[in-house]
Amino acid sequence: MSLRILHGVREIAADYDGFLLDLWGVLHDGSKPFPGVVDALTRLKAAGKKLVILSNAPRRAATVAGRLDAVGIPGALYSAVHSSGEEAWRHLHGRDDPFFRALGRRCYFLGPRRDDPLMEGLDYERVDDVAHADFLLAVGPAGWEETVTPYESVLDAALARGLPMVCANADLVVMHQGRRSICAGAMAAYYEQRGGKVRWHGKPYRSVYEFCFSLFAKFGVADRKRIVAIGDSLRTDIAGAVGVGIDSVLVASGIHADEIGLTPNVPLDADRIAALAAAQGAVPTAAMNEFRW
Repeated sequence: MSLRILHGVREIAADYDGFLLDLWGVLHDGSKPFPGVVDALTRLKAAGKKLVILSNAPRRAATVAGRLDAVGIPGALYSAVHSSGEEAWRHLHGRDDPFFRALGRRCYFLGPRRDDPLMEGLDYERVDDVAHADFLLAVGPAGWEETVTPYESVLDAALARGLPMVCANADLVVMHQGRRSICAGAMAAYYEQRGGKVRWHGKPYRSVYEFCFSLFAKFGVADRKRIVAIGDSLRTDIAGAVGVGIDSVLVASGIHADEIGLTPNVPLDADRIAALAAAQGAVPTAAMNEFRW
């Protein structure tokens, strides 16, 4: 089994009109863009490509856009932003399917104070004791070095009460300044594995892609064969793209770098990446070391 290895996005620029881009691990490391990212975005935008950033960040899309600007990726370099947090907020606000209509109004918020804005504009009572909650909203840990362990007592108490969970970030881990940090998905996985009911938001789940396809259509890109997803996670970015039938490119320097055996100045091993992807049931169309032109 082999896999196409790209030396830069320029090699596929003519093949696609729409680029669905992951954020963490592809465009920036949490504090600054990776080398070559701004140049690649600039060149793609100049070529008339439509760039939609799809992040599993548990924040509203406008908040994600503001953070992008703060780290050095201005809005002029892309067409739109969507996020798992935005999707979760929209469902919590609209209560537009049986799961959300059945939720009570008392929410136990599993997240740091910096993510409080996710609750703005929502008609829910935030409670401090899971014993008084109707559901959990999993946003993520308070610190970058944390594990799920400190949250297990709360999760176990919620399990005992049969509370449903809304997960606003389907990622298990993210690369933050070169180090792996857990996300809300790790909490949700713990909860679900023990019998808890979880509504997941973000990649790889289809609904978040359908919203992005509607954005691409507004920008004049209706043919999904002309859209490619670029991300660093086989479980979310690549599996999600495969699930909705679009091409994908794995960025090897992200969360799978150790498994891929990434070594400076050594070419990517196409067969090793393909085998890893096949084992996870999510094979990309191609792979490249970093997102650059």
